[in-house]
Amino acid sequence: MSQLPSEPVGALRPLLAETAAARIADRFVTAIALGHFVVGQKLPSIPELAGMLEVSPTTVREALSRLSALGYVTVNRGRHGGTVVVSQWGPASDSMVRRALEPEWQQLEVTLDFRSLIEQQIARTAAERHSPADIRRIERAVRAYETADHDRDASRLADLEVHQAIAAATQNPQLAELSLRIRHQVSLGFEAEPYNPTVRAAAVQQHAELARAVIEGRGDDAAEIADTHFSLTADILRELHARTHHTELDN
Repeated sequence: MSQLPSEPVGALRPLLAETAAARIADRFVTAIALGHFVVGQKLPSIPELAGMLEVSPTTVREALSRLSALGYVTVNRGRHGGTVVVSQWGPASDSMVRRALEPEWQQLEVTLDFRSLIEQQIARTAAERHSPADIRRIERAVRAYETADHDRDASRLADLEVHQAIAAATQNPQLAELSLRIRHQVSLGFEAEPYNPTVRAAAVQQHAELARAVIEGRGDDAAEIADTHFSLTADILRELHARTHHTELDN
């Protein structure tokens, strides 16, 4: 596997041990507010979350306990148990989101700009280099996203596959790895794009348009569509940051 630079390309920094659980709880609340996780959705297992966030399972468990106490999730015990989201926004959301976003906001803006530039280049290059096998993979991924409907987990996986299929069509694995790395950064480590019905409807249309431009070899069009598409995530993040930032100024 190709090696990427060791320095992070985005906004996340290692968590300090003494504040890790509180910071993870803040990230969870931010992720829920963004729609990374939606009401009724079962969260990944504690080991999976620990791997995503690069912290210990104990830290994740403590963070989830905090969220349960605040009414964002319920924790069900037993063989078929798990943690389920029950509230998207609560009285503590403003302060928790602000703590998660504000300290790194300037760097996150740089990352969002970097992502736009990289994804435009990926789309343009894929339009120039794709193979017949790439076309089939891209078309399957676009159909999978369309048919995922309101299944949040299926939608997340299909969205990832759309963009990984396009990145693979560049025939440069480092671009595909870089796309994944940036996705990790802008999703606060949760490997998901912001989500709501309006965003999903726009993404269904934009995925189809992007795939068509790539397959037809229209590199400049593909780049423009990619820029518009990835602005969905950037705009939602900026709206959430502005909402909580202005709340702080008003208080």
